[in-house]
Amino acid sequence: MSRTFVLFARSSLFNVLFYLNLILHMIVALPTLVLPHPFLRAFIRSYARSSLWLLRVICGTHVEWRRFEKIPNGPCIVACKHQSIWETFALWAVLTDPTYILKRELMWIPLFGWYTWKAGLIAVNRSAGLAALARMTTQAQRQLARGRQVVIFPEGTRRPPGAEPSYKPGVINVYAKSSVVCVPLALNSGLFWPRRSLLRFPGTVVVEALDPIPPGLDRNAFFTRLQDTIEQATASLVEEANSKRQGIT
Repeated sequence: MSRTFVLFARSSLFNVLFYLNLILHMIVALPTLVLPHPFLRAFIRSYARSSLWLLRVICGTHVEWRRFEKIPNGPCIVACKHQSIWETFALWAVLTDPTYILKRELMWIPLFGWYTWKAGLIAVNRSAGLAALARMTTQAQRQLARGRQVVIFPEGTRRPPGAEPSYKPGVINVYAKSSVVCVPLALNSGLFWPRRSLLRFPGTVVVEALDPIPPGLDRNAFFTRLQDTIEQATASLVEEANSKRQGIT
């Protein structure tokens, strides 16, 4: 059998089981909609970890979490590079009590939307402009006050590895209105779970927690530091993974 056929077969099997795993968890977790938050959090963590297990066993895609001791267990902002659907679920496997900032339309999906509401995820109406930014910031402050880690994708949407950065002002506003550290995350997930593709490639997804940015910087200084830090580290992880693929290291 050709490598292409094997890759396609394994990817297809994983994709089917990935969504079946999601549906099964959502059905079994229905009672958590009326139970305290920790019960639902346990189910989401189970879904994330079992999905990563399926990805490793079926597709040979491993994960390495680097320097995650830099992330506080208490309230903080986690600003994550966004290359793939992968990070939208995988971080639940390792973070203490995350809440994501996501586009509002995802909360309209039957059943799935109920869980996003119960989990306290922060919905953004991208068409509402400054009003949406203000609401997002207020909700983020509320979740931080509860001791949670607010996960935000600074670019707002997935960007393929090597693409020019396109950071949005949302993360700046949340940082400026909060008194917590911001931990940047670099990754290379787009190499192994590409956007708009059904293929899942073998290898190791590396997610690296970078030095926390302390609160209190002015907006421009924060923006420059955040973007430069994430982009440089991400480029390094992508280059490292590509070198291993080519057998250089």
